[in-house]
Amino acid sequence: MQKTQLKRCSWAESADHLLQSYHDHEWGRPCHNDQHLFELLSLEIMQAGLSWQTILKKRSAFRQALADFDFYQVQSMEPQLPQLLNNSAIVRNQAKLSAIINNARIVADLNRSGQTFNNYLWQMIDYQPIIHHYQTAAAVPATDTSAIQISQTLKKAGFKFTGPVVVYSFMQAAGLVNDHQADCFLAVK
Repeated sequence: MQKTQLKRCSWAESADHLLQSYHDHEWGRPCHNDQHLFELLSLEIMQAGLSWQTILKKRSAFRQALADFDFYQVQSMEPQLPQLLNNSAIVRNQAKLSAIINNARIVADLNRSGQTFNNYLWQMIDYQPIIHHYQTAAAVPATDTSAIQISQTLKKAGFKFTGPVVVYSFMQAAGLVNDHQADCFLAVK
């Protein structure tokens, strides 16, 4: 009996189990949990200029170093920045780590004011995922007009390291955008 091979987006067809699992169980699926949304945004910030594989391999170390992405705890981690910068298990980039701490304060402030990060983000796309039907990975843009608008809104609110490319990648990760290739088993038909 022959094992059926699932057709995935071309970027996830490598033999890397971590990458395939991320693709199959997380990427492009609508996320509505504030802590997980904060984690995905933070990981996308860390990924800028690096491979996603690198970030996935360091994900558990990030979770340990950043209090499992509990934004209420992360917002107070500025004094721990020197220790974070000495932690070889994570990406040691001061600008990115400072941005994550800053962004945690904003997400915590949103929650304290009675608005969830989930609602804050999803209202910008009318609470419906943007679904594309790209045929190839090369056709998927690095950003689009919705990411540019969301990036501008986030920056006005004080978020850091949230340019349009980071925001678009975050939107894909959190399922605000579904960019599974048209022949992928997870593509919305």
